[in-house]
Amino acid sequence: MSHPSPDPLKLADEITRQLGRLADRLSQLPPSQATQVIARVLDADNGVFGGITHLMITGSRFAKDQAERGELPAEVWLALGRAANMLDDMVFDLDEHQDTLRRISTQPTTIAATPPAPVPLVVRRRR
Repeated sequence: MSHPSPDPLKLADEITRQLGRLADRLSQLPPSQATQVIARVLDADNGVFGGITHLMITGSRFAKDQAERGELPAEVWLALGRAANMLDDMVFDLDEHQDTLRRISTQPTTIAATPPAPVPLVVRRRR
């Protein structure tokens, strides 16, 4: 027996609620578990961020088709396309850090004799 497809609007609302719950929990998790969650969310192939990017790409294709038919203004398609491209770029940029996140999240928590020294953060902008 097949399961009926969920209402897409209800599904979108539920995903939004679940993401909010995850964000609330993330701030309360121990560092290693929080890092595991972040690594999983940012996974380009199977994570939330990759899924949202895929959804935006699909939405952009839909909007393009609708814009070509005159059902949507071209500006809507262009905006969705830009958003999809930006998300795809971010997924690519963050994917290079997956191994580091996984490694850190699986390290056993030990109390170091000397706590790690803070590192100054440097903001780099790509253009």
